[in-house]
Amino acid sequence: MAGVVLGLLIVAQLVLPGIAAQRVRDQLSRSGTVLSVKVSAFPAIKLLWGHADSVVVRLGRYRAAASSIGASVDGAANVGTLDVSAQEVDSGVITLRDAVLRKRGSELAGSATVMESDLRSAVPFLDSVSPVASSGGQLIMRGTASLFGLSATVNAVVAAQDGALVVAPDVPFGGIATITLFSDPHVHVDSIGAVTVPGGFKLMAVARLE
Repeated sequence: MAGVVLGLLIVAQLVLPGIAAQRVRDQLSRSGTVLSVKVSAFPAIKLLWGHADSVVVRLGRYRAAASSIGASVDGAANVGTLDVSAQEVDSGVITLRDAVLRKRGSELAGSATVMESDLRSAVPFLDSVSPVASSGGQLIMRGTASLFGLSATVNAVVAAQDGALVVAPDVPFGGIATITLFSDPHVHVDSIGAVTVPGGFKLMAVARLE
């Protein structure tokens, strides 16, 4: 009997990770190009209960609403370590390029390149956008804002607000023009920063699962 159990565990260790990886691939391929998926678990039998030690995903172009991206991250709560990279992610609000997401326990760290042209499309009240400062967990951008028929050079602040990621012009009553870039009840964004790159900037965010 012990030999039979051992044999079944060996078979499960060889077969279940591949089945789990194919399931992840099938789910993700509905919204984009999946380049590779690797799932690891020991013992592999815990995959039957949705638990895994690590998942590594490489994507090409991926399109999903910000809410479904958050749901996907929340679904990874039972994964010890998660490494996801995508050549391009279209959230429906903004396009992220060379996006990377890493999960270690409940901690999340992400980075992506945002081109200025993509940001102008996502934030219609700003034009000629460029990052001017990144400190205190928020990003300050400068551009020409048009509100109530008036135009002026103003700053816009991208910051974590109540766990969501928002952007608003840094002017009196600018809060009425606040745009939510990302919000999910299970993901709490703690801070954001950026560095300038040719044609745009690289965003870096820190968050946690709740």
